[in-house]
Amino acid sequence: MSIATAIKSLERHISDPRLGLPEEVFFFVSRLTPMVNVDLLVKDEKGRTLLAWRNDRFSGMGWHLPGGIVRFKEKLENRVMKVAEAEIGASVNFDPAPVAINQFICGHDTRGHFISLLYKCSISGGYAPPNEGLSPTDEGYLRWHGTCPKNLLKVHEIYRKHICQ
Repeated sequence: MSIATAIKSLERHISDPRLGLPEEVFFFVSRLTPMVNVDLLVKDEKGRTLLAWRNDRFSGMGWHLPGGIVRFKEKLENRVMKVAEAEIGASVNFDPAPVAINQFICGHDTRGHFISLLYKCSISGGYAPPNEGLSPTDEGYLRWHGTCPKNLLKVHEIYRKHICQ
C-alpha cells in the first residue's frame, strides 16, 4: 500500500479534525509531531490553585493542571474555554497572554512531545469542584490546593513555581 493510499484511508475515518481525532489516529500523530496544548492555572480569591487527579499510562498518577490539546484551526482562546468547561465544569476568566510556554519531551514516543502554553485563570468565588460520585483517587477529581502537593505529576513539576505563588 502506498503512503497516499494509507493517508486516504486514515482521512475516511476522520469526519472533522476540528472536533478532535479518533484515539488511534491521535496517538499515531503524536508519535510524529509535537502536540500543542493549553494548561490552566486556575486560582481562587484565596490564592489556591485548582488541580485535578490523574492516573493514566502516559503521565502516571498525581495532581496536574487541567489542560487539553489544541484542535486543528482552533484558536487558543477557544481551547482554554473548552478545557475549562470539560475539565472543571465552569467558565473561567483568563489573561490572553500565556504566563509560560514550555516544551515537554517525555521518555515514551506516544504523547511524548508537547509545546504547552500556561494561562492564568480565575473563577467565580462561589465555585465548588463538581466531584459528585468521585473519590479523591478517581481520574478527574478536583481539589483546591493552598500549597504545592508532593505528588504533582512529573511532567507538571515545571509549573510548581506557579502553583506555589
